Amino acid sequence: MTFKRFALTLVTVASIVFSVNAQKTIVDIAVGSKDHSTLVAALKAADLVSTLQGSGPFTVFAPTNAAFAKLPAGTVDNLLKAENKATLAKILTYHVIAGNFTAATVLKAIADAKGKLSLKTVSGANLLASLKDGKVILTDEKGGISTIVATDLAAGNGVIHVIDTVVLPN
Repeated sequence: MTFKRFALTLVTVASIVFSVNAQKTIVDIAVGSKDHSTLVAALKAADLVSTLQGSGPFTVFAPTNAAFAKLPAGTVDNLLKAENKATLAKILTYHVIAGNFTAATVLKAIADAKGKLSLKTVSGANLLASLKDGKVILTDEKGGISTIVATDLAAGNGVIHVIDTVVLPN
């Protein structure tokens, strides 16, 4: 095989892999992450799986299992109960913004907003994005702070940014 043919084959394989990954939904990516099993369970309990498998685009601030573990003891188990479905859905949709906002887009918007950017979530409430020590932090309506620890996990219907603390609406 010539170098030119090898390079062409490599480019073709890479584009196929990228195309396949880009077709995964936000839910598919979360399901494939061992660090997001609590989020996946919560999405199922709140009947939000089909919504986040929709066309979007969505930007999701996805709390890790460790983020959920920071909540007071028993909180997650209580929220997963059928009678708390509406409350759980409100909390989860507070982690979602309509549109596809990459890390670069968020950083530029924070700079354009003079350091503090208000983000309207799908739940109808606001999150405040700002920078601290070079990292994007989210401040929820209760004053809680979460740091974005991983960015730009691309899906076919949006993007995921991983956060270290669950953000809570009023």
